[in-house]
Amino acid sequence: MLAAYEYVHFLSIRTGLPWSWQRREGQIVSETLKWLDWAREIQSLAHTSLHYAQNPFETSRAQRLLEIASEIVAANSEMEAQDVLIAFTAQPGYITPKVDVRAAAFRDGELLLVREAMDGRWTLPGGWADVGETPSVAVEREVKEETGLTVHANRIVGVYDANRLPGELPLYHAYKLLFLCEPGDGDLKPSEETSEVAFFPIEELPSPLSSYRTAPRHIQDAIAASNDPDIPVVFD
Repeated sequence: MLAAYEYVHFLSIRTGLPWSWQRREGQIVSETLKWLDWAREIQSLAHTSLHYAQNPFETSRAQRLLEIASEIVAANSEMEAQDVLIAFTAQPGYITPKVDVRAAAFRDGELLLVREAMDGRWTLPGGWADVGETPSVAVEREVKEETGLTVHANRIVGVYDANRLPGELPLYHAYKLLFLCEPGDGDLKPSEETSEVAFFPIEELPSPLSSYRTAPRHIQDAIAASNDPDIPVVFD
C-alpha cells in the first residue's frame, strides 16, 4: 500500500514545471498515483493522435483529450488546469519518459555531492540529458557544468523509474540513469544551479537529500558498485 501523500509546491526551473507533489519519505514505492498515471497516458495518446491527425476533427478531439488530462491533474493537485495544459503541450510528438543522468564520483573514499541552488538540498551531480548526446556524454557534461570537474563515466550503476522512489513526484514521467564516474582534472566550483560542491566521507554525507534527484537508494547502490566491480547493474 502507498503511504499517505501530502502536497506542496516548489519552483522547478530545470523541467519548466511550476509545481510538483511531495510524497513522504519511506520505502521504495511500487506503484504511482492512479490519476497521474491516467493523465499521463491520456497526454501521450493525445500527442500521438495530434501527430497523425489528418483532418481538423481528429485534431480537435486530440486537443480535447489534452484538456481532459489537464483537468484530471488540476482536480487532484494545486495546479491550475491551464498551467498543466501548457506543460502537457510543451512536448510535441510521441510522448516518452524524460531521461535524467546522475554521476557517482568517488575520490579517496569520498563521494562528490552538490547542493542544489533551487531547494538547498544535496544531490549527486546531474540533470536532464540533451538531444543528440549519448548518456555517458550527458552525465560528463552535467558534472562539468555543475562542479567544474572533468569526469569519465566508467560504468552504469542502475536504471531507475523516478515514479517508484520516495520523495518528490513530478508531472513528467522520467527514467534515471546512474553512472559510476572517475574524477579527473578541474577545480571544484559551484555554478548557477549549485551553491556548494564538495567531496564527503561516506560516513559523513550531508543532509537532507533532494529526494527526486537523489534518493538514499541511489547512494547505496553507487557505494556497492564502487566496492565491487562485478556487481550487476540494478534496474526497475
